[in-house]
Amino acid sequence: MVYQLPPWAALAPTLLFVAVALVLFVIDSINPDTENRLLLAATATAGSLAAAGVSVWYLLAGTGEAPIRLFQNTLVVDTMSLFFAFVFASVTALVVVASYDYMRDHSYQAEYYALVALAASGMTLMPAANSLAVVFISLELSSLPSYALVAILKRNRGSVEAGLKYFLIGALSSSILAYGISLVYAVSGSLLLPQVAEAASVEGLTGVLGIGVLMVLGGFAFKTASVPFHFWAPEAYEGAPAPVSAFLSSASKAAGFAVAFRVFTVAFPVETYVQTAAASIDWVLAVQILAVVTMTLGNFAAATQDTVKRMLAYSSVGHAGYALIGLAALTGGNDQFVLGASMAHLLVYGFMNTGAFLFIALAEYWSVGRTFEDYNGLATRAPFACAAMTVFMFSLAGLPPFGGFASKYLLFAGAVGAGFWWLAAVGAINSALSLYYYSRVVKAMWIEEPSSEFAIESKPVGLYAAIAAAAVATVLLLPGFAPVWEYAQSAAAALVA
Repeated sequence: MVYQLPPWAALAPTLLFVAVALVLFVIDSINPDTENRLLLAATATAGSLAAAGVSVWYLLAGTGEAPIRLFQNTLVVDTMSLFFAFVFASVTALVVVASYDYMRDHSYQAEYYALVALAASGMTLMPAANSLAVVFISLELSSLPSYALVAILKRNRGSVEAGLKYFLIGALSSSILAYGISLVYAVSGSLLLPQVAEAASVEGLTGVLGIGVLMVLGGFAFKTASVPFHFWAPEAYEGAPAPVSAFLSSASKAAGFAVAFRVFTVAFPVETYVQTAAASIDWVLAVQILAVVTMTLGNFAAATQDTVKRMLAYSSVGHAGYALIGLAALTGGNDQFVLGASMAHLLVYGFMNTGAFLFIALAEYWSVGRTFEDYNGLATRAPFACAAMTVFMFSLAGLPPFGGFASKYLLFAGAVGAGFWWLAAVGAINSALSLYYYSRVVKAMWIEEPSSEFAIESKPVGLYAAIAAAAVATVLLLPGFAPVWEYAQSAAAALVA
């Protein structure tokens, strides 16, 4: 007799992160002054790896092929939610391992890892949300710990200031999203996404419902740092500890896109949009404008920065524009392909962008400096770490033979196949521009002469392990892209098939 897991076990990735947070709280309550960094980091790492492992196990077992609906259809576990759960758990594991060294001299160790686990639990819940109420709650569960994480360095003025700015802008975006949800509920009479879609097919995306849709889109644009709602991201990413910046710019951004994909394809589907387009709020056109402006402004701003960390912050804004192509090209009849390409790009982006920010964490650990000039000649003292950073830079630019090339190529090919060749053209031009500022880092590390002596006295195991893992994944994702593409397409089919 084969034992069948209960339906609620489909939420295992989320439950594992919650369990990790509770265990860390218990450890901290028993011994509030514990300095056992290894125990705390190992607990968080084990939970993250377990969540990633369960996600892969469920995907391989086909758990999401027949969607599991829980709590009166407010949560749905399908291939898409499991796909993104793996992304979040992988990024969390890398960040936690790197934090073992980075946070070595800071207080609130247990609280730090617990906040990371709680934020990750909210992120894993977001793509499974099938109700606007759950969308809002899971988003807040992710956001509230993130505010504290940005300001975790209490004696660092930059960290506290960044946390305050992030909190204020986050509160504003949450209020906009909540008001938009209330308008949608006022017209549809339901918060469940399928029932909202039924009301939209009757009412059309006009009047109050149309305004609500645009406000919901604005709330998600804040979460994903899309222009013109991006202005909090460079400040928050620059002031936060570098592992937290990696966590927010990779996992948090992917979570915002995951929930946006489900809401706009299920609650406001393309079929309804096309039928009522003549007299509706054109949310597809709005996303197209967001995509073009976001990738263009993000890349141009990144090209003008003097500090490496702020350059990566604006670079993450540009990548939000690439990911938006998945929604912007939905009406071209190539929906599953282009949406799956956007999901695949977010997975690859999770590894290469996290790795790049963790290299910044390593540079901060060594007190190297913040500007491009401070990195001059760094490869003479840390060749392995600089080689990994080179992989991340070229992959973010979309060059072969790295994973970023495959994901960008398929994303642009999907836009062309959907008839939006101009979106692909804008993306290709911006990718070419990005090569300029990414190569500045590579040039400084490998070609320029050192401008000062580097005080590199140790090679932190945690940071090196996380950077190495991210680099290996980024390289292997090109030859091993087939399974990623297969599951990304299955995830997209769960929404638009």
